[in-house]
Amino acid sequence: MTAAQGTAVDIPTEDGTADAYLAHPADGAAHPAVLLFMDAFGLRPQLRSMADRLAAEGYTVLVPNVFYRHGRAPLFDLPEFIDPGSRPEIFERIVPVMQDLTNERAMRDAGAYLRWLAESPAVADGPVALTGYCMGARLSLLTAGTYPERVAAAAGFHGGRLATDTPDSPHLVAGKVTAELYFGHADQDHSLPEEQIERLEKALTAAGVRHRCEVYTGAPHGFTQADTAAYHQEGDERHWSALLDLLKRTF
Repeated sequence: MTAAQGTAVDIPTEDGTADAYLAHPADGAAHPAVLLFMDAFGLRPQLRSMADRLAAEGYTVLVPNVFYRHGRAPLFDLPEFIDPGSRPEIFERIVPVMQDLTNERAMRDAGAYLRWLAESPAVADGPVALTGYCMGARLSLLTAGTYPERVAAAAGFHGGRLATDTPDSPHLVAGKVTAELYFGHADQDHSLPEEQIERLEKALTAAGVRHRCEVYTGAPHGFTQADTAAYHQEGDERHWSALLDLLKRTF
């Protein structure tokens, strides 16, 4: 573990400017990069804290506001602690913004994030790793399949809609993935039912992708997010162990 420092950065994209948070070890050296895709609640103190923890492990971590087309973060007026009673009203505002982020737009942006990392003096030469949460797990998988030459490892936790029966389902990029993948699924997650878990597993296996998919028993959707009522300490600790293990194997 080492001291970490963080700063706000702006990333030029084809559609504007994405605000982001960059965390990296305070030693002034270049380190392997991790692109962290946010959950639907957006770039906020909880995600900055997670980026700082990864940076303390020796990585340069970028957390973009993937909703930048709708404004700079914080885009939503969130309580310090998100409880079940506040979620319906919050999601009334979040869902339209999520729906506006199509796969095409998201992957165009991902290319900009990867280019920015490749040009950053804080980042060591070579491919990057990805990790994503909730909707970010979907972005992680799509990015691994869209930019296989740039991604060495990709993880996703409590992801939803990873293997639907629609023509734009993320699992359909499996044949293009060269990275090692890890998915930690929430138990009894309505956004990722058992049939989707099985469909994802079959697609990755058929494509010969190095991967591991695990269901975290007792962990609800959102189990890594300590600022929500969905937080599950055991599941979160397991997530950190799995993620750091993946990074150490691939960097």
